[in-house]
Amino acid sequence: MRYRQPATGFRSGIEPVLLAASIPAQAGALVLEGGTGAGAALLCLAARVPGLRGFGVEADPALAAVAAENLATNGFSGLRIAAGRIEDAAEAGFDHAFANPPYHTEASTASPHPGRRTAKQGVAEGIARWAEALAARLRPGGTLTLILPVARLPEAVAALPASGCGSPAILPLWPRTGIAAKLVLLRGVRAGRGPLRLLPGLVLHAA
Repeated sequence: MRYRQPATGFRSGIEPVLLAASIPAQAGALVLEGGTGAGAALLCLAARVPGLRGFGVEADPALAAVAAENLATNGFSGLRIAAGRIEDAAEAGFDHAFANPPYHTEASTASPHPGRRTAKQGVAEGIARWAEALAARLRPGGTLTLILPVARLPEAVAALPASGCGSPAILPLWPRTGIAAKLVLLRGVRAGRGPLRLLPGLVLHAA
């Protein structure tokens, strides 16, 4: 896979790769990514699962153009990039929706670079807004997946039922064995009724 991104500002890290690896998509699934940036997660998912269809939605028109170029370069013709908001750009009926949302609150120290600030810093209630916007476009039984810092997990879990998603599942991401997790993957199921589950986590780095 070939991936182009801006030389300055927000740069893709490990989060979109892990997010893409966690989506339980099958060949030909209809997917939606919110805040796709330059398309890292969408590209990784498309490289793993053949025949995907759907959208990546990105508010920054310049980044949306880069993401569209990345999809074309890698030959993923079933996927498109929409510049704008999730509420305006995508229809309903998706099998899977996912995001690496801005999770630093307004109280956090903001990055001096506008692009990085937009990508990483949101409003205090932003997680609930993202969950609601994405979940509203899922079919019953479709999944919503977010990657988040542990500190935002309580509000994210609370946002799932408010968005119409149940059966919450949490997968911890441990930096190393014996070190507390900093990130988690959280999944909900549209109209799901199952109990909260804590899944076996993943250790990211060996000694």
